[in-house]
Amino acid sequence: MTAIHAQRITAPAPATPKKRPVDYVWAVARIALGWVFLWAFLDKTFGFGFATPAAKAWINGGSPTTGFLKGTGENALGGLFAGLAGQAWVDWHFMAGLLGIGLALVLGIGTRVAAAAGGLMLMLMWAAQLPLATNPFMDDHIVYTIVLIGLAMAGAGNTLGLGTWWGGLDIVRRNPYLK
Repeated sequence: MTAIHAQRITAPAPATPKKRPVDYVWAVARIALGWVFLWAFLDKTFGFGFATPAAKAWINGGSPTTGFLKGTGENALGGLFAGLAGQAWVDWHFMAGLLGIGLALVLGIGTRVAAAAGGLMLMLMWAAQLPLATNPFMDDHIVYTIVLIGLAMAGAGNTLGLGTWWGGLDIVRRNPYLK
């Protein structure tokens, strides 16, 4: 009789997918767009003098929403948006959104949530400007929203970011929308 030895068969570890050049393009777009949001937060908070003078900085008592929203009064939805200008709850939500979206995109974590929140914020800003002065409907808010959708669909946080680590967390594996 021959002895039959049971061998333990293990599956090979999954190979890390090779990064394609387009993955790096999406990653750079993610970081760049994240910086747009993060910089808006920083400039409005501290008044570095680019879009917000120091005297109107949030830390000096200025309202980060007043300048933009008050200027919408003559637009189609201006009455709605101008009425929100300067309200503390609007300022806090706006600034938290800029910071959260910016950090998530720069770090490459929660890109799906950041894309949804960023797209919503951008589309509200677009709506506040209607009708547009230079184009019947298209402007940078819509283009950025399209890019955000692409970032989420491409899994852009996994390249040059913490997306792979983030995606391995138990809570994210149980709730894939958090990727």
